[in-house]
Amino acid sequence: MSTLRNKVILMGNLGKDPEVKLINGKTKLAKFTLATNETYTNGDGEKVKDTQWHNLIAWGKTAEIIEKYCTKGMELIVEGKLVNNVYTDKNDVKRNNIEVQVNEIVMVSKKA
Repeated sequence: MSTLRNKVILMGNLGKDPEVKLINGKTKLAKFTLATNETYTNGDGEKVKDTQWHNLIAWGKTAEIIEKYCTKGMELIVEGKLVNNVYTDKNDVKRNNIEVQVNEIVMVSKKA
């Protein structure tokens, strides 16, 4: 169980086409968003659909696969880990940005 300390599995839809960059002229980085949906019944008996947006990144071969095959709206299953990036903005305010660093991807729906 020691390998399960920081593991995330999400199933959802791409919010837009992935943004892919080449870092240091050799390594690809893909940034994209994934929407996950949950439906539940509230206290008044009404069905409510709750959408959560997740920021994801992928490196190397995984980024290359995402660039080649993934487009807005596709349904994906991703596995990765949470990464907390701490930075100071231009107003000298400390900020946190939590992303899912994707290690594996399964394409549930085909490319549009």
